[in-house]
Amino acid sequence: MASFTQEKPQNAQLHKPWRFNSPFVQVLLVGLVCFCCPGMFNALSGMGGGGQLDPTAASNANTALYAAFSVSGILGGAAFNLLGPRLTLFLAALTYPLYVSSFLYYNHHKSQIFPIIAGGVLGVGAGLLWAGQGAIMTSYPPQDRKGSYISLFWTIFNLGGVIGGLIPFTLNYHRSSGAASVTDSTYIAFMCFMVVGALFALIILPPSKVVRNDGTSASRVVYSDVRTEWIEIVKLFSNWKMLLMLPASWASNFFYTYQFNNVNGKLFTLRTKGLNNVAYWGAQMVGSLGIGYLLDFSFTSRRVRGLFGVAIVAALGTAIWGGGLANQLRYTDGEWTDLIDFKEGGRYAGPFVLYFSYGLLDAMFQSLVYWVIGALADDSEILSRYSGFYKSIQSAGAAVAWQVDTHHTPLLTQLIINWVLTTISYPLLALLLIWAVKDEKTLVETEAPAGELDIQGNIGSEKTSV
Repeated sequence: MASFTQEKPQNAQLHKPWRFNSPFVQVLLVGLVCFCCPGMFNALSGMGGGGQLDPTAASNANTALYAAFSVSGILGGAAFNLLGPRLTLFLAALTYPLYVSSFLYYNHHKSQIFPIIAGGVLGVGAGLLWAGQGAIMTSYPPQDRKGSYISLFWTIFNLGGVIGGLIPFTLNYHRSSGAASVTDSTYIAFMCFMVVGALFALIILPPSKVVRNDGTSASRVVYSDVRTEWIEIVKLFSNWKMLLMLPASWASNFFYTYQFNNVNGKLFTLRTKGLNNVAYWGAQMVGSLGIGYLLDFSFTSRRVRGLFGVAIVAALGTAIWGGGLANQLRYTDGEWTDLIDFKEGGRYAGPFVLYFSYGLLDAMFQSLVYWVIGALADDSEILSRYSGFYKSIQSAGAAVAWQVDTHHTPLLTQLIINWVLTTISYPLLALLLIWAVKDEKTLVETEAPAGELDIQGNIGSEKTSV
């Protein structure tokens, strides 16, 4: 069983802004890993069909990816606790260039076998990466700045999507509007970024070596054992806090398939898809910064800040999905033959604003969920499991969503499902905030009697912080 202590070393170097063992620099490094790996993956996926005219291969590959992710996500926290952040993130990052190479292969051979296998391998890697990322992002920062650090990470991560969107836009700019798929050089550029991201993972520090500006260390973890991790994983499925998060977890990647394949993928020319990705992931940077500020600085009470964040995201989400409905009613049969190019001005403006807004909402929704997870505990061991659970359920939802699209479910039905799932999430997140998030500014170590639920929803004798 891992345990942790809070230490306050006396060190005059603590307040240096770019101290390597500070939470700021370590979250920055994790952001760079995700900038290069999932950020570039998002840019490629955001074009619809993995850059291919026919989305079938990408949809099947992504089904394998998210099916594997749903299993590895729940096990990712265990891997983090057993291997530590450096090895976990390095091995995970290497699976991203493998996935992209499968579409480079598909460009020439049109066989789905390699993309599907690579998708499954990436699903395993992504589960490890996001569980480790979630543990670091929610446990390294001080309690009163978790929203700011989450927005910092989300901004860097989504900058990868922005830069990644410029790659296909630039390399395919002069190709005809009817071009079938992106060029080989596009895939190669993505792979180069991803390899660099894997190298960044090698310099990330474990929690025990990270020291906050006030002198406290992040969770000092004594790495766990396999039996303990299996027991703790099983407990997650009876943890009432995780059950309240189920709809939000399921919904949080479910809408990507609809937005990428059936909005960006269907309405726009090839080069405009790349430009739209720049806007989509740029909107995520804006959204994460905005919600991060609200969640850290809007009110004195942490619980009230969380409830205010839920209310803002709920109102914005209702308006954006309403706009999506108005747009979808223009092509209920799923066919859009007169592709829109960014040079068309007025005709491009409305769909562009909608797609930008989808990106804005995604970042605000996911940043809110991560903030709530970070408010439930302060120990990286516990938070790695919570983050792994979140990513596991999220990925199971995404796997279903890709198959829903592959089976040609009417687009109006897909939109309504997405809208309903996100709407159900809001009151349940509010209940979680009311029942589980405390307003104390100091960390208090609590321990429940054996066999009883403690304040963090864990079974007896596991030490947590509130």
